[in-house]
Amino acid sequence: MSRKFSDAGSRKEHVKITSESKPGFLERLSETSGGMLMGLVTFLLSFYLLFTNEGRALRTAKSLDEGLSLVIPLDSIHSVSQQNEGRLVHLAGALSTSKPLFDPSYGLSIQAVKLKRNVEMYQWVEYEESTEYEENGEIKKETKYSYNTEWKSEVVNSRNFDREIGHKNPSAMAVESFTAVSPNVQVGSFVLSQGLVDKIDDFKQLSLSNLEDPHADVTRGGDYFYHSENPRRPEVGDLRVSFFYAGLSGDDPHLGPADKVTVIARQRGDQLVPYHTKSGDVLQILYPGDLSVEEVFQKEHQSNTMKTWALRAAGWLSMFVGISLMTRIFYTLVDWFPVVRELVNIGLKAFALCVATSLSLLTISVGWLFYRPVWALLIGLLSVVPIVVARSRVPPKKQQ
Repeated sequence: MSRKFSDAGSRKEHVKITSESKPGFLERLSETSGGMLMGLVTFLLSFYLLFTNEGRALRTAKSLDEGLSLVIPLDSIHSVSQQNEGRLVHLAGALSTSKPLFDPSYGLSIQAVKLKRNVEMYQWVEYEESTEYEENGEIKKETKYSYNTEWKSEVVNSRNFDREIGHKNPSAMAVESFTAVSPNVQVGSFVLSQGLVDKIDDFKQLSLSNLEDPHADVTRGGDYFYHSENPRRPEVGDLRVSFFYAGLSGDDPHLGPADKVTVIARQRGDQLVPYHTKSGDVLQILYPGDLSVEEVFQKEHQSNTMKTWALRAAGWLSMFVGISLMTRIFYTLVDWFPVVRELVNIGLKAFALCVATSLSLLTISVGWLFYRPVWALLIGLLSVVPIVVARSRVPPKKQQ
């Protein structure tokens, strides 16, 4: 009989107050100098990130266009044609493996590409919230530490807690997590490369409702095996185990038919291996479901676009942070004058925003220069706009 247990934890907390003298001008200036150095490193790294990202994005786009023009859809996945040897092929079909995956410790087996055992331990977890304030010329920091018991898949080191007494965790788990992978994965008559197998990672939790308790000291509750004397009220150090699978490779009465995948890769005998494009990229694509050639390459282009914009945003943010850190010294110099300090702070943020945007656009245009010169010129001209807009908002007297 399946049972469900609640995960109600116990919570404890305490407050710790520390104080230190307010840093003088020279101390704050020294801290700002260290921030300037860190800002310079971040600033330079942002150029590298933005420039290499554009080259990567354009190479990937060219490789995908090359692949789309060369790919050959296979008429049958159950026969290997020598005419397609070394060529980029497209096929779709159900996954199959030579034998099921087992976990003998829990009497569990499944016909799938991957089987993951996930072990969690009931442990103390520390949380902290800090607030700073000034009092009698000192900077005081009030930190509230709270402790709660939770299920965690990683061992939480209680030695790093502010107060370990009463919140001590075991140093290791008696049962370990692991992932088993089938050594031979096929679609029809074709064997998938390791790179394609790695792409099968859509894990789903395995229902344990049809299994019995594997040992006398293990209790099944819902979709977990509990190593606990009382799963309703677990103690620190108790374990619970769950299972996940990816790539169902055989018909199962409870889980349904085998999963279908779509693959685009190079045919080498009866194997599907990476295809190297003229641009220097590698094509070995796998998606769940039955997709056409056009649908696969459309998804790949969308993925490339999303990655490109994500890295552009990361590059711009790195540049903004770098400029902000490098110009922080001006804020420190006027720190004694509250009104001036706030005005300078706003001005520095606006300056960092405009310069980061302009330099990011300029760096992107340089990255496009060797691939699409016209677009590079247009983006280069666009990089001047933030500076022009910012300058136009400055009152005429200040411009003089």
